[in-house]
Amino acid sequence: MEQTALITGASKRIGRAIAEHLAGKGWNICIHFNSSENEAENLEGRLKLLYPGQHFFRVKANLEIEQEVESLIPSVISEAGTFSLLVNNASVFDKNYLKETSLNFLKHQMDVNFKAPFVLIRDFVRHCGEGNIINLVDTRITSNKSNFAAYNLSKKALWELTKMAALEFAPGVRVNAIAPGVSIPPEGKGEEYIKKLAAHIPAKEPLGLGPVLQSVDFILNNKYLTGQLLFADGGENLGSNS
Repeated sequence: MEQTALITGASKRIGRAIAEHLAGKGWNICIHFNSSENEAENLEGRLKLLYPGQHFFRVKANLEIEQEVESLIPSVISEAGTFSLLVNNASVFDKNYLKETSLNFLKHQMDVNFKAPFVLIRDFVRHCGEGNIINLVDTRITSNKSNFAAYNLSKKALWELTKMAALEFAPGVRVNAIAPGVSIPPEGKGEEYIKKLAAHIPAKEPLGLGPVLQSVDFILNNKYLTGQLLFADGGENLGSNS
């Protein structure tokens, strides 16, 4: 089996960082995108220049459309054959309290953040049979704050799915999760914004995406690890100590 990874939402931010990191370790990468075609094309071109002996390609799919989600794994296989790593990274992150959440808003969050990973996990196991799945959740799953209610519920569900899938698909497929915290600023925000947030966590400072990438390596290298959640959040899940 080729050492190929499908990374959803790979054209920007955490997904892009994981793609670049794995490419540097010899992985072939399928760059999934939806609306960020220019960014995906630029990343593909950059990786091809840096690592000409490896295979990089991009696949478009709207994770809210069932048919496009169900065609994603077969599309990757048709291009690269069966592959060994699925990273469910793509997500939507929108603020809304419970009392403000419409059914359409809830559906949007759940479709992208939970339903699409569910389908991709199922189809990865059906078509590839063995390998690794890494789900990106969020340190917020330890909290019951409702300012991002639908988003938080979708990520809580994804963590529960991680454990259920790890049990059902062992030993051939290992399924684990990573929970980033204060890592990089939201789009439209700067470094000062993220530093202010980090002042309230035990680590007291943001460390960027390094801890997330180290967590990816740990999962891939530890063949006895499945059904686990790695908090790459500077202790944010523990609560504030100030």
